[in-house]
Amino acid sequence: MGNLESKVALITGGSRGIGAAVALRLAREGADVAITYTAAEEAANTVAKEIVGLGSKALVLRADQADPAAVDAAVRQVTGELGRLDVLVNSAGVTHTGPVGADGLDLETSDRQIDINYRGVRNAVRSAAAVMADHGRIINISTSTATGSIMFPGFAEYSATKAAVTVYSKGAARDLGPRGITVNVVQPGPITTDMNPDEGELADLLKARGALGRYGTAEEVAALVAFLAGPEAGCITGATFNIDGGLAA
Repeated sequence: MGNLESKVALITGGSRGIGAAVALRLAREGADVAITYTAAEEAANTVAKEIVGLGSKALVLRADQADPAAVDAAVRQVTGELGRLDVLVNSAGVTHTGPVGADGLDLETSDRQIDINYRGVRNAVRSAAAVMADHGRIINISTSTATGSIMFPGFAEYSATKAAVTVYSKGAARDLGPRGITVNVVQPGPITTDMNPDEGELADLLKARGALGRYGTAEEVAALVAFLAGPEAGCITGATFNIDGGLAA
């Protein structure tokens, strides 16, 4: 019996990277797991097969995180097909960088980043709060450099979207606290994924700046999320957890 036996979790952006690792870890803890994706259908179906192989139910949903109606429909489909919603993990996100000013991001790209990274989290939390069981768990994925120093040029707009998630989560924790629903933020730093390998000039620089001198793994992030989703984290809310090898220390 895992810590999440009989629970239902929804992972946005669960087709790859950190989201996929979280989905599989929560399934190992006994939860039935729904994941959303935008374009990576094959990857999402692969994750779903692994979830089923772990003995849990899986549900794959195509939902653009920037579309409030699509996010709301996904949340309601989870409760309709899996019966309830106990855990929401907002992992979907994009990274677009560029300098502030005329040479930076075009407004369309910038606005879409805001729509996915911040408004998408807000939309999912609002929809989930309407149907989530009392004493549920909401975990939002941000970044460890969102509210601290920005180490490289070009990250102002991206970091602002993630900082908004961190601050919004604190307010949501206050609002949902009377129902026993906790809202916390996990802020990864450099994490090894297919799209972010721990090699190359930038990776070497990041490793040199961290206290541990290495990238983290998606599975390490998933372990922290699983703890926050579990019964032993019932008195933790409105909190922010860096998992960055000491990069922001």
